[in-house]
Amino acid sequence: MKEETNAIRGQIDRTAYREHSVPMFLTSSFIYKSAEQAERMFAGEETGDIYSRFTNPNTTELINKFCKLEEAEDGVVTASGMAAVFSTLASHLKSGDHLVACSSLFGNTNYIIKNILPTWGIDHTLVSADDQNEWEEAFQPNTKMVLIETPTNPGLEILDLQWLSELCKKHNAIFCVDNCFATPILQKPMLFGADLSIHSATKWTDGQGRVLGGAVVGKKEYIQPIFDFLRRTGPSLSPFNAWILSKSLETLGLRMERHSSNALRLAEHLEAHEKVRRVRYPFLSSHPQYELAKNQMKYGGGIITIDIGSAKKEVFAFINRLTIPSITANLGDSRTIITHPATTTHSKLSKKEQEASDIYMSTIRLSIGLEDVEDLIEDMDQALNQLR
Repeated sequence: MKEETNAIRGQIDRTAYREHSVPMFLTSSFIYKSAEQAERMFAGEETGDIYSRFTNPNTTELINKFCKLEEAEDGVVTASGMAAVFSTLASHLKSGDHLVACSSLFGNTNYIIKNILPTWGIDHTLVSADDQNEWEEAFQPNTKMVLIETPTNPGLEILDLQWLSELCKKHNAIFCVDNCFATPILQKPMLFGADLSIHSATKWTDGQGRVLGGAVVGKKEYIQPIFDFLRRTGPSLSPFNAWILSKSLETLGLRMERHSSNALRLAEHLEAHEKVRRVRYPFLSSHPQYELAKNQMKYGGGIITIDIGSAKKEVFAFINRLTIPSITANLGDSRTIITHPATTTHSKLSKKEQEASDIYMSTIRLSIGLEDVEDLIEDMDQALNQLR
C-alpha cells in the first residue's frame, strides 16, 4: 500500500470491543494467563507486552507506522526527540570510540557530543556539511558512527545521503540521519543507504504543538541495542502521547504538502524583497544544493531561513512587528513560528560555532504553518517595510 494508506490503516488489531478508532492503553503493566506464560515472555520465548516502560500497544502501533513510512526494518519511540538522539549515541558508542558528525547540528545534540560523550572517553570530529574532502579525512580507525542532519538546522544545508552512505560502508561506520526537518514523507534515508533515521516527533509529526515524542527507525541489528538501552534506562513515551502521534501521522502527508507549498511561495516572495539579504530554502533554484535536494526530497519542507538587517535591535524589531507568527523555539506546527537561533536554540554555541552552522545575528528561522500564505506574505511585508 502507498504511504498515505499505511499511515491511516496501519493500526493494531481491534480488541473485543470492536472499536473503529484505536483506544488508549493507559496501563503501566499487563497480565498473563498463567505463571508459565509470564516466564516465557520474560525469557523472550513468547512475544507480548510486559511493561509500558518498553512496550505498549500504542507505542507499538506508532513504531510500526514510522517503519512503514520510512521503509525500515524496526524502530523504537522515546519520550522526546533528544531522548531519541541520546539513546542512539549512548547505546552504540563506548569508551575509545570515535564519532564523526556534521558541525551544523541542533544545539542540544552539539552539547551532547562536545560535553557529555568526552566524559565517557568518546572522541569526535565535526565536519563542515559541504566539504567532501573534510569528510574523507575525518575518519579514524576507531570511527564507529556518523551523525548528520539534512536539511540542517537552521542553515538548511543538504548533505548527500548516497555519497555519505557509501563512505560509511567503506569505513564500517553506522550511518545515522536526523530526519526531523524532512519527515518520513519528504525523505527516506533508508533508501539512500542509511542505517538509522532519527525524529523529534514533537515537531511535524505531532504538527500542533501538543505533545513530546521521539523515534528511531532503521536496520534491526542497530535498533536492538537502542531498545535494550531504553528498556533499562526508561526515557519512555507515554501511551497517551503515542496515541496522539499515531493519529497525527494519518494527516502528515497532507500537512507536509501544504507546509511545503506555503514555504516555497513565501520563500520566492521574500527572495525578491529588497529588505531581505538572503533566503535559504531547499527548493529555491538559488539554493547551492538545489539539485541534490530535488533528488533526495519529495518537497522542500516547511522551514525557511532568512537574513535581514545587521544588528540584533533591527532583527528584533522585525520579529516584534509581525502579527501572525508565534515567537517560540518550537517548529513544525500548524501555526507559523518565528525563531531567532543565535539568542535561543543555538545560544549556547560560541560565535565561531554559530557561524560554522551558518547562524548570524541577522539569521531568522521561519517554520511555515497552514495559514493562508497570502496573509503571511502581507504580514511579512508590513514588518519588512518598516525597516530602515
